[in-house]
Amino acid sequence: MGYRGKIEDIIKNVGEVIVGKRDVVEKVLICLLSGGNALIEDVPGVGKTMLIKALAKSIGCEFSRIQFTPDLLPSDITGVTIINPKTGEFEFKFGPIMSNIILADEINRTSPKTQSSLLEAMEEKQVTVDNKTYKLKEPFIVLATQNPIEYEGTFPLPEAQLDRFMMKISIGYPDEDEEIIILRRFKGKNPLEDLREVSNKEDIIKMQREVNEVYVDDKVRKVYSIIGIKNKE
Repeated sequence: MGYRGKIEDIIKNVGEVIVGKRDVVEKVLICLLSGGNALIEDVPGVGKTMLIKALAKSIGCEFSRIQFTPDLLPSDITGVTIINPKTGEFEFKFGPIMSNIILADEINRTSPKTQSSLLEAMEEKQVTVDNKTYKLKEPFIVLATQNPIEYEGTFPLPEAQLDRFMMKISIGYPDEDEEIIILRRFKGKNPLEDLREVSNKEDIIKMQREVNEVYVDDKVRKVYSIIGIKNKE
């Protein structure tokens, strides 16, 4: 089976849980295979967290959920150096950032100081703590969520943080037919529990490398460069 078949399997598998949102799943996969990150902004209850969990399970990757709150510290994300009482030596204990699929849930509910702890990880796929740099696992993607309403007690993401996201995605409500399908599938049991793995880390890494080899003509690069300059202006 080629990569196209693998991607189609992933989309269909996630579709067992997330009904009628193929375009959203495709966008998240584009971010993953391009080595980017995605910000999913939508109202509560449309399946933001469920989508990310279903993706992680479909591709057999490690999943970490970080619930962003006002009292969350940078070390709660990256990890902390502690002393081992048996050896008397300092050891670094990784935080939840040392995973493949990172769900940064309600990212705008924590302080800018804590938000900034993701910057190095999102851009360079590494974290630096106590002057030591640690490479993150492959593949790696941050999928952050935020609620576009009820801004009380939130901290708007600065431009430097927004720049780390390849896409801002909205899921939207399901239509009437899709709601009926959802009610049937979730009757008695969550389909996420039985979701099978249809790909693995090695497949995703290979596909990411293939994406990097896609030919892009200089004319396209020039147009992209002009658009980028205009956006900055």
